[in-house]
Amino acid sequence: MKKSEYNEQVKLTLEYFDKAGIALTDKEKESIEVIDFNQGRVKEFGLQLLVYVNTERVCAKEMVLIPGQTCAEHWHVPTNGIPGKEETFRCRYGQVYLYVEGEKNVDEIKATLPKSDVSVFHEVILNPGDQYTIMPGVKHWFQGGPDGAVISEFSTKSTDETDQFTDKNLIRSGSLEE
Repeated sequence: MKKSEYNEQVKLTLEYFDKAGIALTDKEKESIEVIDFNQGRVKEFGLQLLVYVNTERVCAKEMVLIPGQTCAEHWHVPTNGIPGKEETFRCRYGQVYLYVEGEKNVDEIKATLPKSDVSVFHEVILNPGDQYTIMPGVKHWFQGGPDGAVISEFSTKSTDETDQFTDKNLIRSGSLEE
């Protein structure tokens, strides 16, 4: 991803945090991550996040999805004796289309199918104040609604670098180009 695109996504992310009423320190603003799964199409396929804390026992972070932006289908595997991450998503702003393992529960999903492999279609729609817990090992993917979304995540220790993706062409982080 080009540095200019990265900076543009950080600027957008800060605007979304403002819309959600989330106050950040200057240090937190500087530590926002932009993830594009090394695909070079972050506005469609990726997410922006800020990790507040990630200890041996707990993790707290904020995630931003612009409208239609998709976080790839993945699951959290056991890592270093940890059984895999258990995470609760709480929508703070906008709407989140979340898809998890389970019986397909709608005729048509609300999300736009990403240009990536997905296999789970049990739809959960999160509006501000709604939350949903995803257990370790459960495949899931999610997408920002028409106004995008801000999501707080509360979880056990995050080891996102070991996430497994349904689409084997994806990697968790990419590189910046000048």
